[in-house]
Amino acid sequence: MTKAPDTVILNGRLITFDSARPYAEGLAIADGVITAVGSTAEIRALAGPSTRVIDAAGSTVLPGFIDSHVHLFGGSVELACLDLTSIKGEAQLTEVVRDWAKWNTDDQLVFAVQADYAILGDGIKTTRQALDRVLPDRPFAMYAPDHHTVWANTAALEAAGLLHGAEVEAGAQVVMGSDGLASGELQEPSAYAPVLRMTRHAGRDMMGLVTGADPVPPATLEERTLDKAALERGLQHCASHGITGLHNMDGNFYQLELLSEMERDGTLLCRTEVPFHYKSPDPLERFSEAQEMRQRFNSDMVWCNRVKMFMDGVVESGTALMLQPYPGTDHIGDAVFEAEHFNQACIRADAMGLQIATHAIGDLAVRRTLDGYEAARRTNGARDSRHRIEHIEVLHPDDLPRFKDLGVVASIQPGHAPFGGYFPPSGVGAMLHDAQIPLSYAWADIRNSGAKVIFSTDWPVIPVDVMPTIKGAVAPLKLGAPWRDQSQSLLDTLESYTAGNAWVEFNETRKGKLKPGMMADIAVMDHNLETMDPETLNQARAAFTFCAGRMTWQA
Repeated sequence: MTKAPDTVILNGRLITFDSARPYAEGLAIADGVITAVGSTAEIRALAGPSTRVIDAAGSTVLPGFIDSHVHLFGGSVELACLDLTSIKGEAQLTEVVRDWAKWNTDDQLVFAVQADYAILGDGIKTTRQALDRVLPDRPFAMYAPDHHTVWANTAALEAAGLLHGAEVEAGAQVVMGSDGLASGELQEPSAYAPVLRMTRHAGRDMMGLVTGADPVPPATLEERTLDKAALERGLQHCASHGITGLHNMDGNFYQLELLSEMERDGTLLCRTEVPFHYKSPDPLERFSEAQEMRQRFNSDMVWCNRVKMFMDGVVESGTALMLQPYPGTDHIGDAVFEAEHFNQACIRADAMGLQIATHAIGDLAVRRTLDGYEAARRTNGARDSRHRIEHIEVLHPDDLPRFKDLGVVASIQPGHAPFGGYFPPSGVGAMLHDAQIPLSYAWADIRNSGAKVIFSTDWPVIPVDVMPTIKGAVAPLKLGAPWRDQSQSLLDTLESYTAGNAWVEFNETRKGKLKPGMMADIAVMDHNLETMDPETLNQARAAFTFCAGRMTWQA
């Protein structure tokens, strides 16, 4: 006798991404796998007395969302940080920071996140002196939304040993003031790492990004417990948005160990891929760690099959690497890798069968990344590598066709764009030449070129919330010329967030579709997304989330 399903979902508008049956009304789940897809009547007939019945009530049901670019540990920790989103002006900043400090007296460092580059006012640079006025009696620092800049007051700079400057990695900078002391602006991870070591989690949450190494000395049992509790909160938050999978963008053995322990304990709510993070000062021999990571961590819930690298910084701080100087300057940005070193790293990673994901924002950074992938292909031969470039915020027309020609995946975060709905439209535009703007944040142009496009958030740069990002792709702000309309169709956007992200992790035969035999990773939404006004898509969210057939969220 055939076993009755554990769960059935009925009365839904199923978007399956299965070409043989693009739409359906219901599905059945047993033992973590989708066992049937069909009409409500067909699926209802399969249910037994103990089967859980979910009535989707006409709402969209689709494969669980996979956010293919997150910083899980950092995002999880920052859920408990002072959030400065929409704070503007010194008076308002002073009020919220002092109030937070009053209630968090045990913190060695008063630390805030989501501080806009113009938080003190348009055209006003953030300095340690200004932050001294905000909080004069305790170390205080705050993170830019893009996580490429930290600003710190004098007490924080002194405690971190940075007041008189410091030697940092290529592409990073402790910005110095005219008085010969640090100005308060710390650009890129190696410059602000000493500040992070004073936060509640002692920087362990960002260590996979900053160094790619493990905590030294090793985390104590108490610290591991603290860190896992933060990750649990973060994963619950992800599941509440219909997310069943994550591609982490910073990695070390420590994070992999924590997540594996959570898998064993039953508290890991999202499948999570963690990369080997290769830094520019690293010798090629360090790739032996990537091999060990891949061998040790290879379950369906926690695995490593990718290397992450950085080619440049970000536009807002002038550290993104450009083909021509920023307007009104002779500065083209900062190269994290020298071209030959990067090419050799790509060749080594590709020869090992690793996927490569590289942060590249400026047009020169994108070009050099494509050059590295091309060098790997030329040296090792063509293969189905699915190498990725992350962000691609400024693109030269000559490099547009190279994505399809080289089989390179465009990993894009719609919410990062000035028309994405999160950041002020004026900020990035002032840093670009008019000729650069038409192919900036060029999701539609890249998709139309025939290249594969996948979508994500880069949480905590912007919230991990799925539907505001989907709205940003489907109904972006209209900025007018020279900005181009990069709006996406709803189905293309949903595919890039589900089946496309399953494909990019080489799991297209196991997840990303509502089809018998597929993993039961499913999001049941609270609206029919196809009948919503695109301008209101951000109002929808998950009513139920299932990962491996287990209900991980119920509204």
